[in-house]
Amino acid sequence: MKKADPKLTTHQLCRLFDVAISTYYYQMQTKPANRSDQEVIQAMHRLHEQTHGTYGRRRMKIALALDGMQVGHFKISRLMKEQGLVAKAPKKPHYYRGGNAHPTTANLLDRQFNPGTVNTHWVGDITYIRTHQGWSYLATVMDLGSREVVGHALSTTPDAHLAKQALTDAITRIQPNTRNLMFHSDQGVQYSATIFTNALAWHEITPSMSRRGNCWDNAVQERFFRNLKTERLNDLSFINHQSVVTAVEQYIRFYNYRRLNSAIGYLTPNMKRQEMANAA
Repeated sequence: MKKADPKLTTHQLCRLFDVAISTYYYQMQTKPANRSDQEVIQAMHRLHEQTHGTYGRRRMKIALALDGMQVGHFKISRLMKEQGLVAKAPKKPHYYRGGNAHPTTANLLDRQFNPGTVNTHWVGDITYIRTHQGWSYLATVMDLGSREVVGHALSTTPDAHLAKQALTDAITRIQPNTRNLMFHSDQGVQYSATIFTNALAWHEITPSMSRRGNCWDNAVQERFFRNLKTERLNDLSFINHQSVVTAVEQYIRFYNYRRLNSAIGYLTPNMKRQEMANAA
């Protein structure tokens, strides 16, 4: 076999062996993979299971990076498709138009959902969950600064006591300076009731209310309920109220301590609270 002429250029050698010159240089410059595809796939399956199938390619990329695996979006998309890892997606949201302001409580929040501080802007709402024995009701309190669910309560009765219990739980857990705190809600009867407004007044918390029938005025809280149901509750069937309590509390722990939130730079709410506390 005739030896190749040592004077042949790289370009000529590539033509001789039918290799694109761009491919040659790409292969020369490409760094060896840090992890094999199999290791990445195993990590993706583990994350998919741990997050109950809630991570798409963006959150998956961040989660893999936290595990020391630098993988691009396109590769993640390809591997997820090949492995049948499909992220849960919420249904299309309902659109509401409204509405009049509360006669005594103004909309002080005014859709300013990123205050840049913790323990200054809390929002709350109540949602319902069906069981084989009837209905369960969940009231939550969220800190807009960290997106953390700081308080919650569950009951089989959707009354003002439930709303007050969630607020009390948040105050007990976080112990904020309530004089610097605003609490925003919709105009539901639970939040307009004397027992709840008196609780706000007792703690010197400033009340704020959405316009009637306008869910966008409390969009962050509404989004949490949508995530809760899409990512966890819709796949389950509940025998009784206690089974709801167990599932909801598991999800809130996951949401606060494990779930990467795109609205706060793909941190968990707990990580964001610590970051803001250290910066203060």
